[in-house]
Amino acid sequence: MKKQILVLIFFGITSTGFCQLKSRSFEEIDSLQQIQKKKVIVFIHTDWCQFCERMKITTFKNQEIIEKLNSDFYLIDFNAEEKRDILFNNQTFKYKPSGNNVGVHELALQLGTMNNQIVYPVLCVLNEKNEIILQYNNYLSPKDFKLLLEKLKE
Repeated sequence: MKKQILVLIFFGITSTGFCQLKSRSFEEIDSLQQIQKKKVIVFIHTDWCQFCERMKITTFKNQEIIEKLNSDFYLIDFNAEEKRDILFNNQTFKYKPSGNNVGVHELALQLGTMNNQIVYPVLCVLNEKNEIILQYNNYLSPKDFKLLLEKLKE
């Protein structure tokens, strides 16, 4: 009886609580697109952005969103202040310092700039050819993000 309860608890937890959001790197996208074509959602954020952190702990922890993202899209979780060089679309993007311990990555600027500025958080959606099809720079609640994912899936 105890074993049956433990088995039920284990499967209950693993089916609901341990579904991890799969985040990819820019470098992986080309080979992944050759295996299965999907839209790419790039979540551009910083460590100091309160709305970015709020999305991480609400929107990106929502079980339905995790399942939709994992099955229908490739997600790239991208810190705009990343300091490493990134090869994407046969181009190398670098971190651009703008002051003492301050700067932004060229790729964040390329994908997240709207109206000549970048405002975090940014969701940038790329089609299967890595072309920008949508940019959105604001907090999205789980409810609104689900609606966006449904429209993108069409």
